[in-house]
Amino acid sequence: MGTKAFEFVELHDLPSKPRTSGIIEIRGPYYASVTYGYLSDLLEDWGEYVDGYKFAGGSMRLLARDKVKKIIDLCHEHGVYVSTGGFVERVIAQGSRAVDLYLEECKALGFDVVEVSSGLAPIKLPDKVAIVKQVRELGMKPKPEVSMMIGAGAGTHIVGYSEKMKMRPFAEMVKEVEAHLKVGAELFMLESEGITEDLPPRRWRTDVIKNLVKRFGYERWMFEASDPPVFKWYLKNFGREVNLFIDHSQVVEFTAWRLGLWGDPEIWKGKDLSYRRR
Repeated sequence: MGTKAFEFVELHDLPSKPRTSGIIEIRGPYYASVTYGYLSDLLEDWGEYVDGYKFAGGSMRLLARDKVKKIIDLCHEHGVYVSTGGFVERVIAQGSRAVDLYLEECKALGFDVVEVSSGLAPIKLPDKVAIVKQVRELGMKPKPEVSMMIGAGAGTHIVGYSEKMKMRPFAEMVKEVEAHLKVGAELFMLESEGITEDLPPRRWRTDVIKNLVKRFGYERWMFEASDPPVFKWYLKNFGREVNLFIDHSQVVEFTAWRLGLWGDPEIWKGKDLSYRRR
């Protein structure tokens, strides 16, 4: 990567890619278009700090096939894997054959990771497990998404969470993780609805996060942390090796906090801050 500017300023070391922990996945087109040109520039300058790229909300369906392939190839050139996002829960509305065609096209286009979610669609656990198995058989990595809230997701932003919103028991979340582990899933996405999203910090379900980590280890999880206060909480509680999904616009701020470049008061704690001209 060449010599960095101001190399005398100390930073935490960052392992080279591909990384097995501290994996950072960024959101691609959904809330913003994230054009090919923008992505090319982003990865040219900041790709060292990005591990994965996700097409959110099935956005790849809106692009020409060759454009999707071009974006995937660009990511691979920068050592960045590409994920589908949880689009399978939209595809399954057209039946099992559509799911098979979807997974086959994911493989043909070069997707590395297929997220298997059911935040909006009430897909039964055995069916989700079967999809996870099929993803593995096709040579891609499945990433099951585990949700606490039923019927939320896709940027619905249910402010404050109405009492009518149904929450899953913790035991049910555990059961789902264990079922996916049995068929070879290695990394799980924790959906932020019901946990942190649209909630003030005092109402975050940190108890759920900590209990999942205690039971399965933090290395099994990729936490959705699309807001800076949220990713800062994860960094403080689990350290720099935590796996996070963040927005593409947050790469620089997140990396500054992660590597001890800026922001965290611990940088200045106990340090001699006096200046003496030499």
